[in-house]
Amino acid sequence: MKNNLIVFALALLTVSSNAQEIRDALRYSVDNLNGTARYRAMGGAFGALGADLSAINSNPAGSSVFNNNQVGVTLTNYDTKNNSNYFGTKTSDSENSFDINQAGAVFVFKNQNSNSNWTKITFGVNYENINNFDNSQFSAGVNRQNSIGSYFVNYANGVPLSTLENGNYGQLSNKEQQAFLGYQGYLINPVSNSTTNTAYTSNVREGGNYYQENAIYSNGYNGKLSFNFSTAYKDKLYIGVNLNSHFSNYTQSQRFYEDNDNSLTTDDRINRMRFSNDLHTNATGFSFQLGAIAKITDGLRMGLTYESPTWLSLSDEFTQRLSSVRSNVTGELPADVIDPRITNYYDPYRLQTPGKITGSAAYVFGKKGLISFDYALKDYSATKFRPSNDPYFMDLNREMNTTLTSTSEIRIGAEYRIKALSIRAGYRSEESPYKNKTTIGDLTSYSGGFGYNFGATKVDLSYSYSKRNYQQGFFNTGLTDAASIDTLNNNISLTLLFEL
Repeated sequence: MKNNLIVFALALLTVSSNAQEIRDALRYSVDNLNGTARYRAMGGAFGALGADLSAINSNPAGSSVFNNNQVGVTLTNYDTKNNSNYFGTKTSDSENSFDINQAGAVFVFKNQNSNSNWTKITFGVNYENINNFDNSQFSAGVNRQNSIGSYFVNYANGVPLSTLENGNYGQLSNKEQQAFLGYQGYLINPVSNSTTNTAYTSNVREGGNYYQENAIYSNGYNGKLSFNFSTAYKDKLYIGVNLNSHFSNYTQSQRFYEDNDNSLTTDDRINRMRFSNDLHTNATGFSFQLGAIAKITDGLRMGLTYESPTWLSLSDEFTQRLSSVRSNVTGELPADVIDPRITNYYDPYRLQTPGKITGSAAYVFGKKGLISFDYALKDYSATKFRPSNDPYFMDLNREMNTTLTSTSEIRIGAEYRIKALSIRAGYRSEESPYKNKTTIGDLTSYSGGFGYNFGATKVDLSYSYSKRNYQQGFFNTGLTDAASIDTLNNNISLTLLFEL
């Protein structure tokens, strides 16, 4: 029997049910352009250049292009704006944050043996925040047809009524937990009152015109610590390797609200509700990179890099809360609050993100400047959750293989030097990882900046702009209507470098 107010004692539970989605995989598979100010100003097109701390992440052979030891740190201001359109209603939200997104050092050891063809070796270590998760999205509008009730109905169908009447939230699977919340919150009704009933209908007032709000707030980072080794052969061929340690911390809070003013009857029907979901994910992982740069002529350089998949181990914590208000022709009833006060600790799982191959070319015009070009291929359909024998992950991996695709990325950068002053510009374009090109659209980015060489100290400043469109579905089933979101990133980076 339902209770008007259900509050369980605070508890921490480990459960084996799954709640991962494709967007969770892409969160760790899609990289943003980060790094030193010079690297960002030139669109990250450094695969054939080197001699930049962040260029090591493009091609590990780039560290042996350095002539001297170097230490650097970068501070970045991230400004993200999300413009949403949900059934014609336009809203906007933004997030602004500062972060030390890069810090590293390279040490050059020149070979004192003039008869050796191997002229130097280099060791480097570099940290980069390859993805900043600080973000705010808000969408609102009137959905003419679909209510949040359909979300709970989809989860409840197939679950026995006895489970929803007598079950303990903390002992249920993810599917059963959603059904339990919907039933105890009066959002769904059983077709029959038999304890073996497994079919349900929505208890939200009929008639359409459901006003809905969806707010998603996230914060965190996806960091990579690279340990680099590189060597130079006759100063014509550079070869390098990176061993990368990955670590991530991600927190997301979703706040959904719905109300309606549809016709009242003598039955108690839902007229407004709030649904909260909070996710916290920790991840650690490993990857490696192999790269080479060839100096074809004094000006022409060619580069090739292989980046392995990243093998991540992840763990999730998840909490939920629901409140709803029913009404009939006589008025409103007291609110029903379903607050389990339970944190679900899901069994640890693994994720393999796709590898990447990058070909690069650059031309250096003596001391006047340079122009560079990178072209990368990445197959997102190869993304996999593990263990692969888990039935849920098997279905999810098949879905990713069907809906995701191979992508190409183009980076173009240029630099012009006027004595100690360097002026830079860049362009970047990356295709959507989705075959439909709409769930996530193509990315376009422009950047620019300048640097000044004081001798042993260098200061670089950059500005980068990027835009990408998304279709943000509020939930993964039932209420899947999507808001169209244009995400605009305006980032400013400042790098301070010291040659030792």
